[in-house]
Amino acid sequence: MMRDALARDLSDLPGVSLITTHDARFSPPKGVASVSVTPGRDPWRLWAYCAEKCQVAWVVAPETDGLLRRLTEICLESDAMVVGPDIRSIMTTSSKKLTSDALIAAGVPALPTWTGDDLPAGVSGRFVVKPDDGAGCIETRLVEGPLGPGTLKPGDVVQPFAEGDAASLTVLCSRSQTTLLAANRQHVTIVDGAFRFGGLTVGALPDRDGALTTLADRVAKAIPGLEGIFGIDLVITRQGPVVVEVNPRVTTSYAGLREAIGLNPATLVAPFAARPDRRLRNVSTGGRVEITL
Repeated sequence: MMRDALARDLSDLPGVSLITTHDARFSPPKGVASVSVTPGRDPWRLWAYCAEKCQVAWVVAPETDGLLRRLTEICLESDAMVVGPDIRSIMTTSSKKLTSDALIAAGVPALPTWTGDDLPAGVSGRFVVKPDDGAGCIETRLVEGPLGPGTLKPGDVVQPFAEGDAASLTVLCSRSQTTLLAANRQHVTIVDGAFRFGGLTVGALPDRDGALTTLADRVAKAIPGLEGIFGIDLVITRQGPVVVEVNPRVTTSYAGLREAIGLNPATLVAPFAARPDRRLRNVSTGGRVEITL
């Protein structure tokens, strides 16, 4: 869904010729030149070849296992203009702990994140255990009570469980200007202690008091180098929004973003924006789009 939405939006831009790749086991995006990645074919050589042939690269990949970083480096080495975060911000947001530490140090309300070695003595309550280098709800679980021996696997981190509504922000950052594009309600359930992400409602949350806009701006300032469209996962608690993690690239919400905001999001992003130096108003209109996974 996300791939097809982005391919459609880029294809609609005047003067843009688009090429991408797709897994041979799945269908290519409609109406777009796409190279098939077949079994036995080295995808990294293929991606490097594509990077050499393009002027602008919009990299969409998980930051886990260094994928987003490596693909970005390949594009930069090919002298392509990269739409998206720089290497330093990718390194920060690839780690739940580094992200949390950076946000808290900047005064941004964020969940503290601990490794097994720095877990405060005597801390109690409900905890969320997840991989430090992870994405989505993969291997994310709720632990009740004290963390006993063996609770954490190598590479796991711990966050306190925050009561509230799961949400996300879809944010545009261009030349240090931050714009909240949409505030979304996430559909997250807990089944037998495991978190499951079932989709989201894009544009479901209003920002009447500007708190979410302010939060997005503070996150962007706390992690310099976030560029293009990225996501912020948070919990809306009784005390206000609290950041859980930052996704430095487009997320699932992009699949419904164009319908939710009433315009092509790609037209807002440099170098495709007609006036990339202008200050945009926050464009979320409250239009709701359901994305079910």
